Amino acid sequence: QVQLVESGGGLVQPGGSLRLSCAASGSIFSIGDMGWYRQAPGNQRELVATITGSGRMKYADSVKGRFTISRENAKNTVYLQMNSLKPEDTAVYFCNADLGTTTVWRIQNYWGQGTQVTVSS
Repeated sequence: QVQLVESGGGLVQPGGSLRLSCAASGSIFSIGDMGWYRQAPGNQRELVATITGSGRMKYADSVKGRFTISRENAKNTVYLQMNSLKPEDTAVYFCNADLGTTTVWRIQNYWGQGTQVTVSS
């Protein structure tokens, strides 16, 4: 079974840092775009950052200069380094990826289960 598993969330003080990881596992033959989204209580899910297979990155304006997305293709993993965290960054962070699996032999979009990030003093 193909799945995305996030890790690295937690509680951090304002100004602190966290690094999220998301590993894709299962019968995967191809990985396309990967990204991170977040959803705060009462809000819609929003894009945080994405990275293409060739390494082209895109960021939400609210995180530019503070967050960095990267990927390690050999490990089927995408990372999100979050620095200078603010209380408004508090949300559940979801990993997203376009994966080609040997189950159906085509590219499909997958979501992780989410990891909580809380920024509070």
